[in-house]
Amino acid sequence: MTGMIVAVGRDERHRFSKPALPAIRLLAGLGVEGDAHCGVTVKHRSRVAADPTQPNLRQVHLLHAELFDELAVAGFALKPGDMGENLTTRGIDLLALPTGTRLQLGDDALVEITGLRNPCAQIEAFRPGLLKAVLGRDAKGALIRKAGIMGIVLKGGEVRPGDPVALMLPAPPHRALERV
Repeated sequence: MTGMIVAVGRDERHRFSKPALPAIRLLAGLGVEGDAHCGVTVKHRSRVAADPTQPNLRQVHLLHAELFDELAVAGFALKPGDMGENLTTRGIDLLALPTGTRLQLGDDALVEITGLRNPCAQIEAFRPGLLKAVLGRDAKGALIRKAGIMGIVLKGGEVRPGDPVALMLPAPPHRALERV
């Protein structure tokens, strides 16, 4: 299965949305160069407050553009970067990937998926009603988090809109993504 990068973004400050850029550089073991969440240890404010020595499993935030299509039907006009993602993709069911999936981004960069983004109150503050729209329930009533996935950078490189995304699944048994 392959997909494509639709948009890339970063922000040096802890703001909710990230501006779209022509390219970003991923740094092995750190994340997105120049992004507020770049680093070996956690940078997300609530996680830093709990334990600043935790490893940063949220170096890169990926979101599927198909979510924007779904949200548009529900009345939310969003564009790439609005939900704080670094990489917006199309053509890959990111939420269905198992933990440990590796994504080859463009020619050089390699990201390993660590888990799901846990939607928080910042989403609701950004657009009232959006938090409920990015949460769902499966047939058994289990919570579905649709606000993207998180990963760590294994190999750095420049990533641009239009770059291909190739999947490398981990060896079975596969583990479903959990929030990180």
